[in-house]
Amino acid sequence: MKKIVFIAVALIIGVALAVTVSKVGEVKTVTVGEIGNNPQIFTETITLAGVMAGFSQYDKAVIGVMDPKEAVCKNGCEKVYIPVKYPAQPPKVGDEIRATGKFTKYQSGYMFIATKLKVVKHHNLGS
Repeated sequence: MKKIVFIAVALIIGVALAVTVSKVGEVKTVTVGEIGNNPQIFTETITLAGVMAGFSQYDKAVIGVMDPKEAVCKNGCEKVYIPVKYPAQPPKVGDEIRATGKFTKYQSGYMFIATKLKVVKHHNLGS
């Protein structure tokens, strides 16, 4: 009987440890809509989910990203855009992305600085 209890406890501890270890390094995914106009509350590294809506006219490494729900919205859309700086190959307009990085405060406001960016699907904007 003691051996069965010992095995059960060891198994529970092993499962708990495996779950904890698997969450280490995991980054929270947040949509543009969840961030809204409050990027200052997101101080840790996150993954930003959104749809690429356009480029900055001043810096082609900066793109405007909107919420995936807004990409398919036809009427009464709020259209909050978050500037995302990603120095590598930018996505195309309409690409739904997952960008991992952090918000940085500048004199003119906050910008999301992405260290990793992945395109997950494409939306036909404006159609």
